[in-house]
Amino acid sequence: MRRLKFVAATALGIIIGGILFNALPAYADLPVIDPASILKEVQEINVLGDIENGLNSLLGKSGPIATLMGDNTYGTVQQLLQEGFTQDANYSKASIGAMENITDASNEAMAQYDLQLRDAQIRDEQTASPTACTDLDNGVSTQAAAIQGDDVGFTIGQIEDVRDESGPNTPSYYGQAQGVASESAEHLNYYCDQNDVSAGLCANSTTATADADQRFSSLFGSGTYANQTAVTTAKDYAINLIEPVAPAALRGDQLNSIAGQDAAVQRRSYNARMSLAQNVIDNIIGMQSPSVPLTSQQQTYLTNMGFPQQTNGSWLQVLQINAESRVSDINWNAQLQNMPPAAVSREVALELALNNYLQFQIFKIDLQIAAVDATNLAQNAQHDFQPAVPMPTPNIN
Repeated sequence: MRRLKFVAATALGIIIGGILFNALPAYADLPVIDPASILKEVQEINVLGDIENGLNSLLGKSGPIATLMGDNTYGTVQQLLQEGFTQDANYSKASIGAMENITDASNEAMAQYDLQLRDAQIRDEQTASPTACTDLDNGVSTQAAAIQGDDVGFTIGQIEDVRDESGPNTPSYYGQAQGVASESAEHLNYYCDQNDVSAGLCANSTTATADADQRFSSLFGSGTYANQTAVTTAKDYAINLIEPVAPAALRGDQLNSIAGQDAAVQRRSYNARMSLAQNVIDNIIGMQSPSVPLTSQQQTYLTNMGFPQQTNGSWLQVLQINAESRVSDINWNAQLQNMPPAAVSREVALELALNNYLQFQIFKIDLQIAAVDATNLAQNAQHDFQPAVPMPTPNIN
């Protein structure tokens, strides 16, 4: 642009000088003047000047672009753009550093969380759950009730054996009639029914106890006998079930004769069978006698299941709670859903232990059943055995 202005000024000066001074140059040096070309070039120079002025007005400090972008108080547009890009780059670098710090902090926090989570898992795996503690309490109650129940059954059996054998100070020791009278008095005193009242044998009858000495519900009730009276009622039912009246005892000169000794052999066999049958029932009574205090969880379970409220339980009922709670207890099933894997494994182990305990108790009952079956087999074989013909006494030299 400046070059064009310089050329135009030179050409204009030559023309003006030639006109004013009327210099006569040499013909060889006389320039060829073409006014039309010069005028055209001057017009082009003017156009270029107009363009330059337009650009200056557009891009100048007071131009519309400068007005939109503000004044140059803080520097030119180039400077401002350069500073802006530099600041943006600084922000980017700073944001990268900040993100690194945030990431490091997040990783550290996550590592701490994972560590605490693992510590909690280890704690849960090593800490016994409340269900395991409850199972242990139930197991102790079960074993204690089993021992107490065996003692009760054994004690009742000892008393019944003496009665079945018609030992001294028992009703049948003095004769079978005395045994019948004693059994009748027992029934009329405690289990009198309306027929007995009508016959004038007793004064009144109570519905709750009438004929209780001959009803199955007296032996098997809710799982635990309510009190000592219920235990006695179960014993009286067992007596009527197995041997209401014991045969009269063989005493004195009855035992000195050959016939008496033969009768004594038969009586001892009879006593053995009665003792077996009676003690099987006595063990059932011992299993249901109230022998151990129930825990609060056991009492709550019985209440939820609709059983009578009680504070003491039998071996049968404690074992029933242990077995049935796994099927119907809502609290136990809810706790099972929230157990960690290790606690579930321990619960499975306890279930297997309970199953082993039940199998052993079944084995003990099977031994008694086997003894009863063997007795019945022997009794049937003895009854069916008849000599073909009477045989004389052998002559042995």
